[in-house]
Amino acid sequence: MTNTNPKYRIRSTFAAGLLACSLLFVTLAASAQQTGSVATATTPIGTSKIWGTVDGLAIEGLVQGPTGAASALQVVCVFEYTEGDIFNPPALPAALNGMVHLDEALKGQITELRKTGKFTGRLYETLLIEPPKGSLKAPRLLLIGLGDRNKFTPEVMTGIGSVAFREAVKLGADSFAFASDIKDAGIDSPTALVASNVTRGIIEAHRTQHYLKDKKLSTATGPVKAILLAGPAFFNTAGEGIKEAITSFKN
Repeated sequence: MTNTNPKYRIRSTFAAGLLACSLLFVTLAASAQQTGSVATATTPIGTSKIWGTVDGLAIEGLVQGPTGAASALQVVCVFEYTEGDIFNPPALPAALNGMVHLDEALKGQITELRKTGKFTGRLYETLLIEPPKGSLKAPRLLLIGLGDRNKFTPEVMTGIGSVAFREAVKLGADSFAFASDIKDAGIDSPTALVASNVTRGIIEAHRTQHYLKDKKLSTATGPVKAILLAGPAFFNTAGEGIKEAITSFKN
């Protein structure tokens, strides 16, 4: 029999609403916990792995920012300057942003060079810097321009990889560390594809250099190791792209 007492109906409706809210809270909490576990699935800083070798060139992955990677040359990529581009959203938070750390290590000179137009960041533009001793693990820093952020496509990274290798050859570096810094600048790029394209460009330039040496057109061999830097959340994804590129040169 249905109870027609108004007070009963109010209590019943309130109880049903409370139960619904409780169930919703549990569902949202479980969802947040699941999302959080994915977001915090990171690789420890300092983790390194040789993803493969091609013709004597080792391609290493390293979880590290550009200030802390030990190599003969540190390469970083930057877009054409827009005000606050590496500091404000959608750029990565400062604690996770390698370009912010690099700028701080050089006392704001990366921003100053870009802001004043001394380095415009146009596509494939380069600038070599000799950082103050102790500010970086690498004794030399090479900036490579990525051009207009609104026109960026992952395909340009093949050329960027080639430029990085060839500049390392000119400098006589036996190794170089490479940081694309695309996500630092707030561009939501496909990590695996970018890493794959960079690797392809590096290997293509490496093979060209060996061709020149074989034909007595150059005495330089070039670097024997390229270190591709990745943030803690992107190491494994980048590694998949690197391995895919290496495999394509072995088939």
